[in-house]
Amino acid sequence: MMKQSLGLVSVVVRDYDEALSFYVDTLGFLLVEDSFVPEQNKRWVVVSPPGATESRLLLARASDPQQVERIGHQTGGRVFLFLYTDDFERDYARYRAKGVSFVRPPKVEPYGTVAVFEDLYGNLWDLLQPTLRMTL
Repeated sequence: MMKQSLGLVSVVVRDYDEALSFYVDTLGFLLVEDSFVPEQNKRWVVVSPPGATESRLLLARASDPQQVERIGHQTGGRVFLFLYTDDFERDYARYRAKGVSFVRPPKVEPYGTVAVFEDLYGNLWDLLQPTLRMTL
């Protein structure tokens, strides 16, 4: 049987270093790779939530006007990414203390405890502690 997984999701960013500051310093993600690609004059920058084993974020600097227009609006205002946590209260308090903007307060739903926050560009994220029937 074939096994597949989602390895990288690209997030279009304005600047590599400001994006790294937010994802690594504010959210606590781990820097997996930061390599210069000279033939394309860009960097290959990958970050990962702590403890993640499969999916990671590729921070992709916008390289043309069309991409610049998409920064922060990759999904037309819908929640873009879902960050699962094993301790909602811990992460919610830590993110608030670091100045992360929550646009929807915590709410207990049948699928788990969730709050919506914005990244530094305005992309919407769910911070979600799933119920037991869902897996991290």
